[in-house]
Amino acid sequence: MDLSDLRIFVAVVREGGVTRAAERLHRVQSNVTTRIRQLEEDLGVALFIREGKRLHLAPQGQVLFGYANRLLALADEARDALQDAEPRGTFRLGAMESTAAVRLPGLLSQYHRRHPEVVLELRTGNPQVLASAILAGDIDAALVAEPIVDEPFEKASAFEEELVIIAAANHPPIGKSGIKLPRTIIVFEHGCPHRKRLEDWYAKRNEMPERMIELASYHAMLGCVVAGMGVALIPKSVLTTFPDRKLLSVHPLGRTENRAWTALIWRKGAGSANVQALREILQGPRHASAKQMRTAGAA
Repeated sequence: MDLSDLRIFVAVVREGGVTRAAERLHRVQSNVTTRIRQLEEDLGVALFIREGKRLHLAPQGQVLFGYANRLLALADEARDALQDAEPRGTFRLGAMESTAAVRLPGLLSQYHRRHPEVVLELRTGNPQVLASAILAGDIDAALVAEPIVDEPFEKASAFEEELVIIAAANHPPIGKSGIKLPRTIIVFEHGCPHRKRLEDWYAKRNEMPERMIELASYHAMLGCVVAGMGVALIPKSVLTTFPDRKLLSVHPLGRTENRAWTALIWRKGAGSANVQALREILQGPRHASAKQMRTAGAA
């Protein structure tokens, strides 16, 4: 078993079959099939369950897939460390949509000025999707809302956000004792930390929304809130990107409920010069106050 065998195996799993894996690897299908058979013979187990031309990952294959990703990540890290410690090449960064819309323009502009030789690629998603993408090797790092599982990741503090509930203009106070909570909430898909915060906020008050509207962008969400379709929980900083801010009402949360922290995460043991360069910018003077506030809040 060598690294090239593992790369072929991982490609077959990720691409869902030999044909697409062969295309991605620029190999003929028969070569990919032969290498998979040889790997199975070498290990003495079947890695796939075969149904005609279709392949399904066997339990032993699932075990190997986890180890293969870790071994390949370590091999890539070793190669990068031996070649060049300067940031360069492609930096694949993930971020939540709110972070991408509000925090990243200035951050990535600064990154590009410092390291113009780095090609930045951005992918948005919720923390669960982005964490899985890191572990799969599809992105190098991501900016996600905490809490983050410590075991597979390293992380560094990035931003502190104030969370607020927004409603249409002139909406009655939300959360005030004796006033029933809004019946409809507007949220992202499952896995969004702000959705969970809002659901927990309702549950803490022994209420549940009667209806949830799932949307895929903050600007669509803000537009629906303006139209009176429901309320939403968002980082207050998102409002700076919305030109019709005056058509909204902002309802603060309690002091123990209104803070959220965003962290930069990457796979443990797979930090790169590109990731380190972003960490250095995040640790600069612009972000010092947020970190101090977080440290004070945890004390």
